[in-house]
Amino acid sequence: MDRYARDVLAKQERQRPSPAVVDAEAGLVVEDRDSGFCGAVVGLEAGAVVLEDRHLARRVFRLRPGAFLLDGQPVTLRRPATPAGLPSLTASGSRAVEPSRARVARTSRIWVEGLHDAALVERVWGDDLRVEGVVVEPLSGVDDLPAAVSAFDPGPGRRLGVLVDHLVAGSKEERIARSVEGPHVLVTGHPYIDIWQAVRPSVIGIAKWPVVPKGQPWKEGVCAALGVAEPAVLWRNILSRVTSYRGLETPLIGAVERLIDHVTAPD
Repeated sequence: MDRYARDVLAKQERQRPSPAVVDAEAGLVVEDRDSGFCGAVVGLEAGAVVLEDRHLARRVFRLRPGAFLLDGQPVTLRRPATPAGLPSLTASGSRAVEPSRARVARTSRIWVEGLHDAALVERVWGDDLRVEGVVVEPLSGVDDLPAAVSAFDPGPGRRLGVLVDHLVAGSKEERIARSVEGPHVLVTGHPYIDIWQAVRPSVIGIAKWPVVPKGQPWKEGVCAALGVAEPAVLWRNILSRVTSYRGLETPLIGAVERLIDHVTAPD
């Protein structure tokens, strides 16, 4: 062995130790290194953790290596193998309920304007609706809504909630909505021309939804502006990118939450 082969006075490069890996247990207080947000772990989502600060504000952060500080030291949070006391959250942000026997569907219903609306509501609120026994049914527009509501015959224990596109002041949709509302019928909606527009543009990698000239079908106009041949192709892309309520605009989230509360409230 050559004792002099290595220069003992040479400056040695010290390797930075890897951040410690810590289970994201309920109540663990950490700080997000990028934003400085400090809070306790109150929930888990797919690949993310929910933190709540001392003002009860909640934010969701991705579980990235070394993304958090614990007692001033960088750590990597991971999902516990058995997260005792830590609720998992559904795509709507509600606390997930352990699987149990399927609940018999309520006689109350939520109606939406079309198949795309129904698919998006199922994507985000499906778990919640199954727990509550609420069925979502698509309509083919709102022009015949008064006749449909009359045939449904809403009443105590048989409530009806209706989600309407482009529900803005002075519109045809608003006039129809007001004509059917009552103690057992609630109509809510969003201001967007189509349910597609209620998805945040960043979800599909664009800065904003294209402006479509009046008189041109909106979906076809959007497809043309984005270089997509068929609306069905673009819709599949949009729906696949929505993984939780965070991918939706606030007016749609509030409208659906109000409908769920309405049809599940005790009479």
